[in-house]
Amino acid sequence: MAAETEARQKEIEEENATACPVIHAIDQIGTPWRMNVIHALRDGEKRFNELKRATGARSKTLSDALDELVDNNIVGRRMEEDAPIAVYYELTTKGEELLEALAGLDEWAQDWGEEIPTGPGPRP
Repeated sequence: MAAETEARQKEIEEENATACPVIHAIDQIGTPWRMNVIHALRDGEKRFNELKRATGARSKTLSDALDELVDNNIVGRRMEEDAPIAVYYELTTKGEELLEALAGLDEWAQDWGEEIPTGPGPRP
């Protein structure tokens, strides 16, 4: 069954080749929490609790978002092992370029934000 699903996914990707890069990018940044983290890091490096305050995320939610962003090389993680141990997060070059790319989307959302539904819409 998994092989069948993977084969179908590959077929869909090949049929929609022009959309695939965008879909792949959205998959990497995909959740509002990840977007909040990227936005919070726009001014530079922050520690976990600073990000927690800036985003309003719970610890587990923030940790999951950071793990995904680090895994996708959008956010870098740096640890200072002096007592007390401190962990810092900052946008990588890839993350900074993503932030630049998102500027157009931000402008679009500001222009059309009142027409964008805020709740979950109907599922396809």
